[in-house]
Amino acid sequence: MNKIILIIAALLFSVVAEAGRLKDMVSVSGVRSNQLVGYGLVVGLDGTGDKTSFTSQTFRNMLNNFGVAIPSDINPKSKNIAAVAIHAELPAFAKPGQAIDITVSAIGDAKSLRGGSLLMSPMKGADGQVYAIAQGNLVVSGFGVQGADGSRLSLNVPSVGRIPNGAMVERAVPSGFAQGDSLVLNLHRPDFTTSRRVAEQINHLLGPGMAASMDAASIRVRAPRDPNQRVSFLSVLENLNVEPARDAAKVVINSRTGTIIIGQDVSVSPVAITHGGLTVAITEDLDVDQPDPLAGGATVVTPRTGIEVDEGSGHMFEFSPGASLSDIVEAVNQVGAAPGDLMAILEALKQAGALKAELVVI
Repeated sequence: MNKIILIIAALLFSVVAEAGRLKDMVSVSGVRSNQLVGYGLVVGLDGTGDKTSFTSQTFRNMLNNFGVAIPSDINPKSKNIAAVAIHAELPAFAKPGQAIDITVSAIGDAKSLRGGSLLMSPMKGADGQVYAIAQGNLVVSGFGVQGADGSRLSLNVPSVGRIPNGAMVERAVPSGFAQGDSLVLNLHRPDFTTSRRVAEQINHLLGPGMAASMDAASIRVRAPRDPNQRVSFLSVLENLNVEPARDAAKVVINSRTGTIIIGQDVSVSPVAITHGGLTVAITEDLDVDQPDPLAGGATVVTPRTGIEVDEGSGHMFEFSPGASLSDIVEAVNQVGAAPGDLMAILEALKQAGALKAELVVI
């Protein structure tokens, strides 16, 4: 199975890069989403709420806003209320009146938010301004049950839920999309060759001097000032096909799961590798010596230790100059190396300077 996984991974990463749409490779500078966060109360729980002091304080403040005053010496300990944190992502160009999805998470000792309803809660951005108002009924996929003896069974996480279209946008985030006489395209995977190819393809389509590479990640493109024309202009650009550059040779090792990915263009210098194993088996047996009936002796129990050593069959294979990915995979499969052995081999190759690739251990 390990051999099959290694071969499949190698073949997937040895495919030559093909042309793709520009919209899948870049993002427009200034066109981005923004994170929102808020705090609120979930009510209507079936005795699975929390009993923390800040929940009681929030509940008291909410009732005061509705004209209900609770005496200071009374502590409302309702198990049907939970204090929650709310977070969401405000998409680019979101306008007031549009709805966005939100995630609600318990921040106290609430056991479950199942069946609860979030009361009206403001959601703020990094600048402290309110950009959305959240409210609605929670959808919780997890559940939990607990017996009288303390035993408990839970599925997924019942203290986290979502509300589809649970927040209404109240304020739009200013965007620099329609400002200036140019746009900046940022590559998802910075590469000098890809940056140059993108600029060349745009200039080939629109004319010389329309695009210029700023660095390995950014390409500046001259664009119309009129917002309507700029939208049409960017629509043409994002459907432009560009062949990205091939990534640098890289070997990725996940030491926790034993997964090894060998990327394209990985090669090795002339080198010889030996691979072998040593197995030591120790067994303990008991020998019983019993004298003859008339000898008058005593029965003696003698321990007997057996040691077997299996040095295994040593494997050595040699890579010729310019050995490719397929050569490496074939050689490793021939020796039957386990993932742990393969990791040691690759690390030794890198230390010896024979592995012509970046070795990444995660």
